[in-house]
Amino acid sequence: MLTYTVYSEAGGVGKTTFAANLAVADANHGRDVLVVDLDPQEGSLSYLMDVADDRGDPEADHLPRHLIDRPRGDFEGLIKQSEGVDIVPGHNQLENLSTLLNRRQREAEDFGERFNPNKQLLRVLRENDVQEKYDTVIVDPPATADHKLYNAIHATRNLLIPFEPSGKGQQSVEGLEDLVIGLEENLSINVGVLAVVPNEFKNTNDQQEMLEEIQQQGFDVPVVIGERKSLFEGCWRQQCSAYRYLEEHRDRERDYELETLEQIDQLAKHLRSTVEGT
Repeated sequence: MLTYTVYSEAGGVGKTTFAANLAVADANHGRDVLVVDLDPQEGSLSYLMDVADDRGDPEADHLPRHLIDRPRGDFEGLIKQSEGVDIVPGHNQLENLSTLLNRRQREAEDFGERFNPNKQLLRVLRENDVQEKYDTVIVDPPATADHKLYNAIHATRNLLIPFEPSGKGQQSVEGLEDLVIGLEENLSINVGVLAVVPNEFKNTNDQQEMLEEIQQQGFDVPVVIGERKSLFEGCWRQQCSAYRYLEEHRDRERDYELETLEQIDQLAKHLRSTVEGT
């Protein structure tokens, strides 16, 4: 099973867009795909894939309840479908998840029980046989380093890191190794970086230097995505993947956008081969 977290310390680098489109790419190849949305923002993957109807419903069952072992229903009841992908949508209570997990940990300690607040997504996925039901599991956490990110990494053990080759992106490049080392030390697990994906690449000299620096650090860069703001902004406007957007909302095909879909397919295939050898 392929499992990974799409993560970047910098916001606005296409993290959620990649997570959604890679999920659809795998589903298009006949794989059973589950995406877990851990981002508390309104504009999260749940919104992009049009499954956010219950985000603000206080009566709805939601993932944070399952993570603190207070579910209102079965895990399967959380799942919604979009474009062939199963999605556990985000909920407004994700904003309070760290507080809820810490409180649950204190309660467990009062009764002499063990409760690791960073391993609860892993527990929920295992208890519901996700490894037997799905070929690909993708988790999309927020950019902040908190229990949501740590749960995502414990559950997947692998990272896909998008970045925008800009001044802010340069800091992310320089800190990639430190990021991985810090996560491993904090969580006491090995964390693999499956790939680093430059996005909004304009092929300037500075950007070429950043790309070379990443490769010199030993990170895999299977594709480089050019400037595709019109395509990806259209996805958010229509709440769908790039695949559906080009099929249903473009009146004519643009070669460079079709090339981008081919790159997403290539990246999805590369991620599968890195883990599964297929």
